[in-house]
Amino acid sequence: MDTNIGSLSLDACKPANNDVGCPPNGAVSAIKPSVPATTMTSSDATLGRHLARRLVQVGVTDVFSVPGDFNLTLLDHLIAEPQLKNIGCCNELNAGYAADGYARCRGVGACVVTFTVGGLSVINAIAGAYSENLPLICIVGGPNTNDFGTNRILHHTIGLSDFSQELRCFQTVTCYQAVVNNIEDAHELIDTAISTCLKESKPVYISISCNLPGIPHPTFSREPVPFSLSPRLSNKMGLEAAVEAAAEFLNKAVKPVMVGGPKLRVANACDAFVELADACGYPFAVMPSAKGLVPEHKPHFIGTFWGAVSTAFCAEIVESADAYLFAGPIFNDYSSVGYSLLLKKEKAIIVQPERVVISNGPAFGCVLMKDFLRELAKRLKHNNTAYENYSRIFVPEGKPVKAEPREPLRVNVLFKHIQDMLSGETAVIAETGDSWFNCQKLKLPKGCGYEFQMQYGSIGWSVGATLGYAQAVPEKRVISCIGDGSFQVTAQDVSTMLRNEQKTIIFLINNGGYTIEVEIHDGPYNVIKNWNYTGLVDAIHNGEGKCWTTKVTCEEELVEAIQTATGDKKDCLCFIEVIVHKDDTSKELLEWGSRVCAANGRPPNPQ
Repeated sequence: MDTNIGSLSLDACKPANNDVGCPPNGAVSAIKPSVPATTMTSSDATLGRHLARRLVQVGVTDVFSVPGDFNLTLLDHLIAEPQLKNIGCCNELNAGYAADGYARCRGVGACVVTFTVGGLSVINAIAGAYSENLPLICIVGGPNTNDFGTNRILHHTIGLSDFSQELRCFQTVTCYQAVVNNIEDAHELIDTAISTCLKESKPVYISISCNLPGIPHPTFSREPVPFSLSPRLSNKMGLEAAVEAAAEFLNKAVKPVMVGGPKLRVANACDAFVELADACGYPFAVMPSAKGLVPEHKPHFIGTFWGAVSTAFCAEIVESADAYLFAGPIFNDYSSVGYSLLLKKEKAIIVQPERVVISNGPAFGCVLMKDFLRELAKRLKHNNTAYENYSRIFVPEGKPVKAEPREPLRVNVLFKHIQDMLSGETAVIAETGDSWFNCQKLKLPKGCGYEFQMQYGSIGWSVGATLGYAQAVPEKRVISCIGDGSFQVTAQDVSTMLRNEQKTIIFLINNGGYTIEVEIHDGPYNVIKNWNYTGLVDAIHNGEGKCWTTKVTCEEELVEAIQTATGDKKDCLCFIEVIVHKDDTSKELLEWGSRVCAANGRPPNPQ
């Protein structure tokens, strides 16, 4: 039996997020405390206003939408809620990506689209949010209640009288689906959908017939009572047994280490993970998709564990350890670098949101990650041996070779300057591609946000996600690193950023194609038509809003552009097109691409 962790499909347990709308740092987003019930006037006691009030109550103050005839009345009632702002997007895909970015910061996001043509357009973004365990409420304006159960054929459908196609598509990428075509059960269906979204930390689908939003009903006659979601609890006996077994396993190890994974977020266990690291003295790293979930300024933080493309000296310490605790990992082909991790299951403790597995031995269910890590911190002996080993072999990272005057700009020089821009008042959004690898090497100051979409890896995600993230935290300046190929997929919603007066800095890295795919498998299909990107953004700007664009080809121009973007144009959306050589990539992408190519190219097993 193969015991290499990087080649196993480990159990992915059901997410457990007990705090409603919980952002990555463990703080609970705003949910109004219990207030005396207020009777509504009939104009306010409608389905649409109830939905709007519920969204605000769980922490959504911005909803991303694309209007269509089936959702127009619903949008009227949503925008009538004073605390809810409608953010009109250029297309449904970007509306979904924006809700994804918003949920990463606020703990929950929402989008509104129209029936089928909108729903099937946004579904790719919903699938991405599902893969990343993000609470996202996808609201669709549905057909008139009188059309259900008839033989009528409606527009925006595939020409059949069965209207369930959209619903069936969403069933695999949402954890709950509510089709509201009867006012009598609308209150129950809406509340069940939203509460399920928060409890499961997954997207939900709510379809609301177009003739229902303005109808009053007695169930909507009072201010909705705030959710009081029943918290998930650990089985006390199971928790004690798991902690005892884990403590025995780790306390006899000579050089144990800890690695945080992306499910720390859904388990609301980021703080507990850091508390454990502080208590036991083990060096700790993060998997690439967990970057930004735990603070990097802690003294025992050793970087990103990503197999052969890890932060320097990190993989050597992790893979040579005689025991490792992985909290919330996802071992897929990308995170395992083509299933090439040098890990052994018998050395590992795998902690999932509701399950603990120790080595090849016992497994404990109904044990919440947050509870387990906090109790384990009380039982572990202090052991910093592995960190001392790391300190002995560590050599400070070298800096890029100094560029000659007017020398064509190199990618490593670009990211040296991006590093200098980071602070607790910034956040980084990394697009799928070489930005994955270059941004992983950035050292995040305390309070600096960081997001990317690794599990789903949909190119173009970052444009919408940047829009949503910046809308969620206007006090931070978002720095978005986007490749030219990805930008061509979703560029339109730079327009929405301008409409909403966002002050994001976008670095458009123009290297002439899909570089990440070139390094996996090259071909003429990876070359794209070059655009005048600054000209495109200027055309979108069209003199409305605050926008500044520039194109840089060398370090001198880059330095000047950054000084302008952070100085005179600090209140503008700044778009900096960076021209680099088509073969200028990180060394990590070269290594990773060859290993993923090998994994993709494995021949079929003999039959």
